[in-house]
Amino acid sequence: MIKILKYSFSDLMRSRWSFIYLGFYLLLGFVLLFLNNDLSKGIITLMNVIVVLTPMIGTIFGIMYYYNSREFTELLLAQPVKRSTIFMGQYLGIAISLSLSLVIGLGVPFLAYGLFRSGEILDFALLLINGTFLTFIFVAISICIALFNTNKIKGFGYAILMWLFFAVIYDGLVLMSMMIFKDYPLDSFALIASFLNPIDLSRILILLKLDISALLGYTGALFQKFFGTNSGLFISLGVLLLWIVIPAGLLVRKATRKDF
Repeated sequence: MIKILKYSFSDLMRSRWSFIYLGFYLLLGFVLLFLNNDLSKGIITLMNVIVVLTPMIGTIFGIMYYYNSREFTELLLAQPVKRSTIFMGQYLGIAISLSLSLVIGLGVPFLAYGLFRSGEILDFALLLINGTFLTFIFVAISICIALFNTNKIKGFGYAILMWLFFAVIYDGLVLMSMMIFKDYPLDSFALIASFLNPIDLSRILILLKLDISALLGYTGALFQKFFGTNSGLFISLGVLLLWIVIPAGLLVRKATRKDF
């Protein structure tokens, strides 16, 4: 698995799209900090970018890599290597390479503007951790979609629809439900709804750490009320970890049973 991980990692790191992804975050970080030298405000602005853009990039890269390397994967399947080893190696290679691009791309500008001399290092670390979690989650889900759909066009369509659902449609459905059933107690429903969307959960996690009550929203305020700031942070991280484990487990299960 380590060998396959290294190959997938080096293959993606040589790709021009990886350099474009890295360069985008480098440019974004330097521009934000140049326009506003306040690291705290830069972190809040980056939060809105990361919770939407990182899942989209993870989804696109994951499904593109699977379809483009299908022949190589079939060659590996002909060797005496476990299927779970092959697919977990490829999955980790994609997710780690994208996460490194994110960490380096944002880390360099913030380090250059004196991150270690400020009190924002923990908030910035949490921002990167959230971006890494979202990368691992959506790469796993996109590969699962590709495994369930041999047709490339259908796979791409379902993957983009999945990202749109979590990034845009889900919040609209939750808001409509809360408006329709506003006469009923909705606290439990709102908490469960936030657990079922990793993008919303990541946003709440960052806002809890930044302690910005005005931006928490209804579900974020409920998080703070029911769990408190520190407990809410650990619960959010635990649920995000489950969001990685479950799709990764489904990926391995489908890969071991799929007829290639």
